[in-house]
Amino acid sequence: MQVIHPDLIVEAYSEGYFPMGEEDSDTEVAWYSARKRGIMPINEVHIPKRVLRRIRSKNYTCQINTDFEGVIAGCASRETTWINDTIHNTFVYLHQVGLAHSVEVWQDDKLCGGLYGLSLGGAYFAESIFQNEPECMKIALHFCHEHLIKQGFLIWDVQFSNPFLEQFGCKEISEKEYKKVLKEALEMHETGFV
Repeated sequence: MQVIHPDLIVEAYSEGYFPMGEEDSDTEVAWYSARKRGIMPINEVHIPKRVLRRIRSKNYTCQINTDFEGVIAGCASRETTWINDTIHNTFVYLHQVGLAHSVEVWQDDKLCGGLYGLSLGGAYFAESIFQNEPECMKIALHFCHEHLIKQGFLIWDVQFSNPFLEQFGCKEISEKEYKKVLKEALEMHETGFV
């Protein structure tokens, strides 16, 4: 079982790099950074009222770390994915040692959406998100946002901005600005995701 060593992961994320599996390989990964980094400004995230109504009307419950492997499997279950065996195994191991965490959306006993990521100091690095039911990605984002505020996180890194995330307030910042905020977040006392 191929796994990226946790020390390398921590060092890379602390410098603004993250791994992605190569699409045509079960084991190979490449390391990336972004000149324009996508972040969710924790104090400026906007959750549409219809999402809040859906949460109330459909009896969804949100939990943390109850099915990490189910979430990462859901995120990888698409036509093309960068979550190859190495990425999967690495993040499952990081979860086991307390560095990676999942946010899950449940309806009854069914996992219907969620996201996962890495937590270091006051920074949460969201990796991927999925849904099996309409609006569940939005519900997962809402719950993650509420949780990050409650736990005192400073930065919510989503790597790249996209139209889906922009509707919630995602914005791009320069690499220089990102590294400054990241340094502040990493210097915070360990806030802890849970």
